[in-house]
Amino acid sequence: MIRTLIYAALSGTLLFAANATAEDKTTQQYIDTLVELGYPAPKENELVHIPPTMEDLESGNLHPELKRVIRRGHDLFTNTQQLRGENVFNNMNCSSCHLGEGRMPFSAPIWPAAVTLPNFRGKNAHVNNLEERIAGCFTYSMNGKPPEYGSDNMLALSAYHQWLAKDVPVYPQQPIYGRGFPAPERPEELSYARGKAGFQEKCSVCHGRDGEGLQVGGQTVFPATWGDMSNNWGAGIVRVFTAAGFIKNNMPLGQPNSLDDQEAWDIAYYMSNQERPQDPRYTGDVKETLEQTREPFHKHSMYGRTRETDGHVLGDHNNLGEKPFLKPDTVRSRTFE
Repeated sequence: MIRTLIYAALSGTLLFAANATAEDKTTQQYIDTLVELGYPAPKENELVHIPPTMEDLESGNLHPELKRVIRRGHDLFTNTQQLRGENVFNNMNCSSCHLGEGRMPFSAPIWPAAVTLPNFRGKNAHVNNLEERIAGCFTYSMNGKPPEYGSDNMLALSAYHQWLAKDVPVYPQQPIYGRGFPAPERPEELSYARGKAGFQEKCSVCHGRDGEGLQVGGQTVFPATWGDMSNNWGAGIVRVFTAAGFIKNNMPLGQPNSLDDQEAWDIAYYMSNQERPQDPRYTGDVKETLEQTREPFHKHSMYGRTRETDGHVLGDHNNLGEKPFLKPDTVRSRTFE
């Protein structure tokens, strides 16, 4: 069922309303499938978009050269490891977090970025365009150095994002259905011990008992969830609520919404208490870095906090993983003053 949903050759956009079945049976079928998988139905007036597939690309009437660029973007997105050692310094692909080739709702589908940017982003406190948003994923989630702005690879990735947003209005006024990793309501208490037990039972078969992930023939099959080969302390998923939302909506793979809310939060809390490469914004002092980044970001992570099990201060280290630098030059402020 889940594989059929992710790869089905369906595309279209509508505002969800009571008569949506009569107006667009294909979209209603898509929604019904999501509801069967445990996802909520769209609320009144939410924007529902079914991104086009690569099959749709081949049958479309775009210029052959544009098709080639979009194909390249898809290839980079699903196999970002081909940039290992140049732009990527861990075992992640873009599709490690954005499942279903970036198309899957409730798995941070990537097409909303193409229609909502440029926009202000609290994480870096300035207006970001699409390329800069992609650069952030390379910098933090892939512990790397983004392709140059305007480069062939950055153009290809941008083109793929925009292709998936085909027919969606720019700056839509309606809430976007399935956007991000929406987290369930946080329980009163989170448990490291329960989270560890849940991870070993439900997650370790794919991600390893020590969160090391799985690679076969140099290709990432299941990404590392912490450690040198995972994202660094600046990645969005180190925030406990973001990890809980991803886990609840997408894990175990092929069994979305099979964990209850407490399990998802406990596993996220356990994972967020594990070490990973240093935040690229590190000043040389974890307390100082935390103070500078707390409000826009780390107030929701465990960075700089003392792990309850052993007294270790998370993020208090100089470890960069395999990366030979701390901060790429793309991480910079922008101002029009």
